[in-house]
Amino acid sequence: MQGFTTIPFKTESEHGLTQVNGIAKFSSAGVVLEFESKLFGLIGSGVKEVRLPVSEILDVNFRKGFFKRGAKIVIRMKTFTKLAEVPNQDGKLTLKLVRDDFDRGQSAVEQLQKDLNQHAEAQPPPHTPVGELFNEESEDETKQLN
Repeated sequence: MQGFTTIPFKTESEHGLTQVNGIAKFSSAGVVLEFESKLFGLIGSGVKEVRLPVSEILDVNFRKGFFKRGAKIVIRMKTFTKLAEVPNQDGKLTLKLVRDDFDRGQSAVEQLQKDLNQHAEAQPPPHTPVGELFNEESEDETKQLN
């Protein structure tokens, strides 16, 4: 049994000069993208692989489209480092799906959203700023010592 969901996708660069065909593998660890870019749809750059770990994914959304046509998966990252490795528009990675992959894409996004929530809950609480560690009463006592 495989621990991931595979979904074929298409996308393009911000200005539409580069077309991308690939496969997205969704798992509890994140998303692995295998894709090939073609400049003007003709000149290929070879197959690339980019891993987007759960710890670096800000959020993921499923856009339904119209009658299961035009469905998209939109992924936003916490840092631009990984996003720069894939064609993105306005800081978002948009994976366009064909109608046959609608249900699989929707369930993969729902599962990844659950995994993101579990990952966030497992993180330690944020650090308390040093200024909040000392209450104002202790500051008044310190002033009296001077």
